[in-house]
Amino acid sequence: RFVRVSGSSPLLWLAAGFAVLDNPTMPIVGEGDDEPNDKYVEQLVASAKAAVDEVVRRGVAERGRIAIGGHSYGAFMTANLLAHSDLFAAGIARSGAYNRTLTPFGFQSEERTYWQAPEVYFEMSPFMHADEINEPILLIHGQMDNNSGTHPMQSERFYNAVKGHGGTARLVMLPHESHSYRARESIMHMLWEMTDWLQKYVKSGKP
Repeated sequence: RFVRVSGSSPLLWLAAGFAVLDNPTMPIVGEGDDEPNDKYVEQLVASAKAAVDEVVRRGVAERGRIAIGGHSYGAFMTANLLAHSDLFAAGIARSGAYNRTLTPFGFQSEERTYWQAPEVYFEMSPFMHADEINEPILLIHGQMDNNSGTHPMQSERFYNAVKGHGGTARLVMLPHESHSYRARESIMHMLWEMTDWLQKYVKSGKP
């Protein structure tokens, strides 16, 4: 009879006064002889723009006061959207991979190796475009992440790249946590960090 709220539940941010678009569809497809990731950035930005336009049209969001966030591949997408568009006021990326040259034998649906498609790996790596990120980004990562594609170094190096180019970034490393966070203390701290970031750069920011 009771609603159970998890660490990723949108109910937490609804209660804090935010509207939430949960799990929007952002298909990446190939056409003809093209592989899907050949036009990854172009398709990702187009899908995100459609989502932003729709929530603004419905009157549930204000352009210039919208954040983007995700975990793992969603974090990777978040960082790419901040690097290649100005659709969002801020981003939150958890346990992501940001330099695809560190996963050179393929990732997700990309079956080509780095040596077969170096330009795709470069274009899809937010790390390579860190100098283009001019929105605040919060990076959260488990210190003991043992997922093959999301070593903690991914967030550490990406954070240094963004900060090194004068960007606004914060890196939060959760002790003893792997790719998913389990400890109550870790989840509560993650929620505090995320809520504080949204309050500071989205809710209280100027459109």
